Amino acid sequence: MIGRLRGTILEKQPPIVLLELNGVGYEVHMPMTCFYELPEIGQEVVLLTQFIVREDAQLLYGFNDKQERALFRELIKVNGVGPKLALAILSGMSAYQFVSAIEQEAIASLVKLPGVGKKTAERLVVEMKDRFKGLNGDLFKQSAIDLPGSSAAKQNSHDIEAEAVSALISLGYKPQDASRMIGRVANGATNCEALIREALRAAL
Repeated sequence: MIGRLRGTILEKQPPIVLLELNGVGYEVHMPMTCFYELPEIGQEVVLLTQFIVREDAQLLYGFNDKQERALFRELIKVNGVGPKLALAILSGMSAYQFVSAIEQEAIASLVKLPGVGKKTAERLVVEMKDRFKGLNGDLFKQSAIDLPGSSAAKQNSHDIEAEAVSALISLGYKPQDASRMIGRVANGATNCEALIREALRAAL
């Protein structure tokens, strides 16, 4: 089990970050709510990880703290929720927002997430409410997310929008929906991560 990585950021292609550790590059899939908090390329970062082995792939999922990883682990225990859907859920909502939605049984908010239909939303409410009882209630306090300033060469707005659309598709959104979501919030954006964040926020 790979539970923690400390390395240098080589690439950031939402929702994947490439870390170099002792000459080895690790591709780590991250919820966008965690991805926003990453430092710049070339800087060091410590990620808590969940290693998942499938018949056709071995995947690493990364998180900034134990609370986010704990929630991911609980989500993938729910019937019908795999790692990809769990990643999409935690990209569309912060841990705090998700816990609040479950506690308030906000089915309407949950079904706005990609891959979450009414039955899945109802299952999440029923199963996750019980799971939260076994978790520390202070784990998911809301914290502000500050987007890091970009020191990299700026892309043109078309490239940024295309990258943002690609990221949303990776998270489970249909291509036409991803394009529409980005189109609604794109306004000469110079930061892909900020654009994705605004698109996901507007979708809720």
